[in-house]
Amino acid sequence: PMDKKDILILDGGMGRELLRRGAPFAQPQWSALALMQQPSAVADVHSAYIKAGADIITTNSYALIPFHIGADNFRAQGGKLATLAGQLARRAVSDSGKKVRVAASLPPLFGSYRPDLLDFNAAPAIARPLIDGQMPYADLWLAETQSSTAEVRTLYALAPHEHPFWASFTLEDEPPAEPPRL
Repeated sequence: PMDKKDILILDGGMGRELLRRGAPFAQPQWSALALMQQPSAVADVHSAYIKAGADIITTNSYALIPFHIGADNFRAQGGKLATLAGQLARRAVSDSGKKVRVAASLPPLFGSYRPDLLDFNAAPAIARPLIDGQMPYADLWLAETQSSTAEVRTLYALAPHEHPFWASFTLEDEPPAEPPRL
């Protein structure tokens, strides 16, 4: 029999919830725009997920990559924004008084659903500010919505191992051109 301790409830999607709530949201910045312009909206989403029963909340750092916020903005603010994302999540947990863990998001570094863009040489320069900024607030690392085991291995190699490392994958949305032969 499964015990309640065997089940962990993760939060829901940050970007879609920010959009639903009317927070600043536009492409290409996506959920990073709220972090930059209205961090209180991000904090409110974290708090709502905790109130709904989440055991783990995920930092709003998924779109903090050059692909979404631009290379110049990433160089100028990437680490600072990653720190803010970690602080907002940790503060929501602290304010709740509940035993909730913070998963520090490590996104696809070169764009979602684009494993073909993985650049092993450029990966550390993008991952390092995200990791360093979130490290003080993280209980675990979450390489989320990955579409390549190679990128997960790269992120794993770069992340400090004081915290557990989790990965979630996305599957290709389109069916293959030809059915598999059996």
